[in-house]
Amino acid sequence: MTKITAAELLPLLKGCTRNERKSQETLYRLFYSFAMGIALRYCPDKEVSLEVVNDGFLKVFQGMSQYQIEKHDPVPSFIGYLKRIVINTAIDQYRSTLKYSSQVGLEDIHVPASITESPLDGLAYEDLIGLIQQLSPGYRAVFNLYVIDGYSHEEVAQQLNINVGTSKSNLAKARQHLKELLKKSHEERSSKYA
Repeated sequence: MTKITAAELLPLLKGCTRNERKSQETLYRLFYSFAMGIALRYCPDKEVSLEVVNDGFLKVFQGMSQYQIEKHDPVPSFIGYLKRIVINTAIDQYRSTLKYSSQVGLEDIHVPASITESPLDGLAYEDLIGLIQQLSPGYRAVFNLYVIDGYSHEEVAQQLNINVGTSKSNLAKARQHLKELLKKSHEERSSKYA
């Protein structure tokens, strides 16, 4: 996301309120990478992430007449608003595909009691996003909402229409699965340079 000042953002938001295409296009370009970064954490691949980002911006543009523009410093307010919209759009997408996807249980995956080496060494952001995308949709949604976006288990349960206990269980399983994926990634990286 390009650094933008309140003086630059305010006219764009007002233009979007008036449905000006040029303002909408500029706002989209400025905040695309920010929105895509959020969507990539929730979605299984880049194609679905792009769909979520586009749907999210469509919701932003359609809802601009109800959005209260913060005149003193609209930047953090709008960033929070956009983040909420993209997360909710990703969750809506997750819910719509949930009934069509079969979830793979992680109960059969063997996770060692301890991992002695740190697999985080040399792990790039893109690698981490790739590992998160390998989680099942339910585990990925709970992990992102709880760990990355700071929701409580009660809020996660409400967002995903699950029990609080299911949220806690899915988080624990997601963490175990990520540890295993990190270890495997580390082993592959180590054998590559050995």
